[in-house]
Amino acid sequence: MKKFNIRKVLDGLKEVSSSSPSVQVGPQENHLVQETLQSDHFQLCKTVRHGFPYQPSSMAHDPVQKILAIGTQSGALRLFGRPGVECYCQHDSGAAVIQLQFLINEGALVSALADDSVHLWNLRQKRPAILHSLKFNKESALQAAEDLRKRGIDIGDIVPATTKKKKGMTAEALTQLLPWEIAGPRRASQGAKQRFQQQVRERLSEYRRTDSDDTGEVGVLEKRPDKRSSKAHPGPVVHISDNPMDEGKLILGYEAGIVVLWDLKSKKADYRYTYDEAIHSVAWHHEGKQFICSHSDGTLTIWNVRGQGKPFQTITPHGKQPKDGKKPEPCKPILKVEYKTTRAGDPFMILSGGLSYDTVGRRPCLTVMHGKSTAVLEMDYPIVDFLTLCETPYSNDFQEPYAVVVLLEKDLVVIDLAQNGYPIFENPYPLTIHESPVTCCEYVADCPVDLIPALYSVGSRQKRQGYSKKEWPISGGNWGQGTQSYPEIIITGHADGTVKFWDASAIMLQVLYKLKTAKVFERSRGKEERGSTEASDEDPFAIQIMAFCPESRMLCVAGVSGNVIIYRFSKLEITTEVVQLLEVRLQYDPNDTESPECGGEQTPVYATPGASPLTGVPPLHPSTSSNNSDGGNMPCLKVRSTPLKQSPGYQVELVVQLVWVSGEPPQQITCLALNSSFGLVVFGNSSGLAVVDYIQKAVLLNLGVLELYGSGDPFNRQPRSPRKTRQPSGGNKAEQIRGLCDINEGSATSEDHCKSPTSVLMSNSNLQQFYNGGGRGARMSRKLSLPTELKPDLVLLSVCPPRGANPLDHRDNSFSRSRSSSVTSIDKESREAITSFHFCDTYARKGDGALTPCLYVGTSLGTVLAVTITLPPAGEQRQLQPVIAVPSGMLVRLKGSIMRMSFLDSSGSILPSASEPWYEPNVTADGEERVRKRRPVSVSPTTSQDLSEHVYAVVCSEKQAEVLTLPSQNCASKHSITESSFILRADVVQMGSGVCLACFCANGHIMTLSLPGLRPLLDVNYLPLTDMRIARTFCFSHMGQAMYLTSPTEVQRITYSQETCENLQEMLGELFTPVETPEAPNRGFFKGFFGGGAQSLDREELFGETAAGKANRSLAQHIPGPGGIEGMKGAASGVMGDLARARIALDERGQKLGELEERTALMMNSADNFSKHAHDMMLKCKDKKWYQF
Repeated sequence: MKKFNIRKVLDGLKEVSSSSPSVQVGPQENHLVQETLQSDHFQLCKTVRHGFPYQPSSMAHDPVQKILAIGTQSGALRLFGRPGVECYCQHDSGAAVIQLQFLINEGALVSALADDSVHLWNLRQKRPAILHSLKFNKESALQAAEDLRKRGIDIGDIVPATTKKKKGMTAEALTQLLPWEIAGPRRASQGAKQRFQQQVRERLSEYRRTDSDDTGEVGVLEKRPDKRSSKAHPGPVVHISDNPMDEGKLILGYEAGIVVLWDLKSKKADYRYTYDEAIHSVAWHHEGKQFICSHSDGTLTIWNVRGQGKPFQTITPHGKQPKDGKKPEPCKPILKVEYKTTRAGDPFMILSGGLSYDTVGRRPCLTVMHGKSTAVLEMDYPIVDFLTLCETPYSNDFQEPYAVVVLLEKDLVVIDLAQNGYPIFENPYPLTIHESPVTCCEYVADCPVDLIPALYSVGSRQKRQGYSKKEWPISGGNWGQGTQSYPEIIITGHADGTVKFWDASAIMLQVLYKLKTAKVFERSRGKEERGSTEASDEDPFAIQIMAFCPESRMLCVAGVSGNVIIYRFSKLEITTEVVQLLEVRLQYDPNDTESPECGGEQTPVYATPGASPLTGVPPLHPSTSSNNSDGGNMPCLKVRSTPLKQSPGYQVELVVQLVWVSGEPPQQITCLALNSSFGLVVFGNSSGLAVVDYIQKAVLLNLGVLELYGSGDPFNRQPRSPRKTRQPSGGNKAEQIRGLCDINEGSATSEDHCKSPTSVLMSNSNLQQFYNGGGRGARMSRKLSLPTELKPDLVLLSVCPPRGANPLDHRDNSFSRSRSSSVTSIDKESREAITSFHFCDTYARKGDGALTPCLYVGTSLGTVLAVTITLPPAGEQRQLQPVIAVPSGMLVRLKGSIMRMSFLDSSGSILPSASEPWYEPNVTADGEERVRKRRPVSVSPTTSQDLSEHVYAVVCSEKQAEVLTLPSQNCASKHSITESSFILRADVVQMGSGVCLACFCANGHIMTLSLPGLRPLLDVNYLPLTDMRIARTFCFSHMGQAMYLTSPTEVQRITYSQETCENLQEMLGELFTPVETPEAPNRGFFKGFFGGGAQSLDREELFGETAAGKANRSLAQHIPGPGGIEGMKGAASGVMGDLARARIALDERGQKLGELEERTALMMNSADNFSKHAHDMMLKCKDKKWYQF
């Protein structure tokens, strides 16, 4: 019986009901390709998140497992082990994580959130999950608010703590109680569950919920009052911890300056300690006889447990000590202090804050006090929290601190306490992505195998010196056993002009090389010469777009200031005396209705039907004032004139700059492309395009958008003449122009700046000299935008409109818009801009019989235009003879802006652009200067492509995708991707056995289409576009990989490959590894005999139902987590998990049996020795009399 397929029926109904056919199949050429990709090959899932946790709020460390946990204000958890072992988790509520607490060496983590919920995480699986949660009921919290104010409570009856801003106890302090109730080995899952549910509720039964009537904060706990109540409320509790030597003694620190030593057994206060200043933190001495408090006036007080009157010692670390014995001047509050002891020397006191008030503008500091020395370590960002790493996990032993982990707002610093000068450890995590804001990204999967080692070799020389020589102390977890073998590279462009290369292989991330493009330009002279509107947060060196060729290692970057820099990779260091510079006037606006009034001073440029695209030659420069105050023909940035020392790595080959024309800055570059085989770079904006030959250092083509059409313009537009030179309206305008361009008055004339190489243009067999054309351009905005100007109002992808146009014209307030390819409005047509490029060897014209080098140009009105390129023979002639570029007409028109173009061969495989292999451009010989030698560049058609076969052209716009067959130019298939939204990113990617088109829409959908048939294979509503950062950085790559910047500091990598999703579990690292807990410190004979050692407390007996009664179930609600014990058993019931657990159990049993055997052998030897000595003693004393002893 034939199987019924409901999907085919639905697809057929969709095609029939569509107003315009979504998929159109052309001639029979399409049926010659057997498409291998099916829907089963695709699945979307997140893989790993890299970077620094955005807006961190808390931190915890497991000293046995040696893993670190960081919580954020958005409810995220980031866990770090050894380099390459990272994990990301997210609380569903999204509330801020206010405190974290590890259950040491138990593979569990307790998190307390700002919404009064507590969660227990299981870390014994590769993807941690919540086992249990407690959510406090807010309904019962409103009933006791007035009782708290009227009746009052004795200070000894207020037990645990809150945050520093609220009164009473919130969920933060509860996490410090939870380890008492649920810590220890979990030998049975049922026991762990009961311990968590029952004992925590029993502990909470002694408290009631209150609500502060001044702040309205819900979720505060207080001790139920008894008859011994006083009139004074002690205020919020900022610290709670037990005595290191006696678990039955609890110390409570109140913000008001009161400290209480509470006896859990007798349920009363043993001692009270009072100080005039507010308390921020408390820390114990390991012997439990002293504790230290930090106060709001910048002082530290050390107290003896049995001395209640005055503090044993008062220290003001940063205060000036007056000579008359008076109290030191107050300082800033000391927010946290830690007191760590050593066996061989003085203890460490580590604190944050406490600086004097006269240090205005000083950066945040961490102070380390050891003996008589005090070291003040300045930090780049405010301190969120810090932890001291010690040799022992036990608080009742000498801690022996060796490092301090400092969590800053935008960085993580680890300080080595064992070396002089306290150097920091070199951070191996990829936490410097946000060192400067990321402005653009490129993702290259399956790159050449020699690329990563080459980048690493030159990047290793850039590492800073002065780091600690010890290994990174956070070394827990194990790497995954992934089978992914292809190399991957991520390239990030930043706002300060830097470009970073990252090794992204095997779901890890490691920085390889850092390039500083700002070195090419001269720095600004200062803010005083800038206009008042020039803000420092707008960096003129920001990277806008990048083009990278992995085979030749060529790199091209475009900046927001209208500059394009071409780099070549070299392993040798050189010194460039003069940086090669080309200045291009790319200003053309057909929407200018103003006629020229300059009396023939400027020659208008027209596109006449039937003639060459340019029939007039404009003058060298427009008329400008003598002082050059209008900024005409000046670049936005000044290229340095001094020699440039270039280290091994990427070295400047050529700089191309768009100059100001008629007092207006150039418009931002919207697209960029590079071809190493042709030796060409092309870039465009809303004015037109420019093709640059970086081998001959010349501009080949400089055309407006209308000139590409020639006589075939479908809109019959007529370009108008450029408007006359604008004069500045006032002094502020002149100052702004000088500040933006950094112009030295009188240093150069406008004629010197407007000179640029000529180019050769051939059209209709006519050869003409062609200079850079002119016109006016819209005012340049320094704010970063997408290559197609995605505006910050989250409305539309389009190029920036002319000055005076309403940016919301023809738009709506959502992410959807409608752009028709048959628009007749002159206002819309005049906004046509260049949006995409593609170099390829293909059939340029209809009916061609041979492959020729071509450049395909996509516009914002959905038009694809072709430019035929004629290259001279390779070798020396390539450097001498000119390159000919001829516009050859329109290929196709689609609905919406053109996003991506690619080509497939007759078998359906990607037809890669021609490229040359990398070679060393700087060759040195003994006694000779460095001479650049170039290998011949092959521009012949690929040998695998038979000239008689056809080629598929894949074109994707914001709305549609179409596949054409070349050279016939027939439509093989066409698909309408979206009607209500628009595409932000589209790429033609290789997926193992096939090729597909991957798209990311503004409505959050990620889709893949087969090629060349354009069958929908995947459509998942993944990520709604809520931030321009996502649209600017989202990119697809081969092998089913993709990435985007999910926050200003984090990169999220995803996969849409079913094979990668299946292997992801093996590729991920393990956070928890079986490690034996270190033995507790030995109390010694005398301490045990006289009761001086650590004393334990049976909390089951103290807080069980027998003593405390049943818990009030209305106080908190227990919520079983998705990662509970039962769910975890089901998830880990696979064969590999069972084998791994069995292997670990066997190893542990074998190890214990081995230890037992060794101990038995030692006991037998000891017994034999004792027997032998006893026998010898018996023989020796056998014949002696008693008086002989």
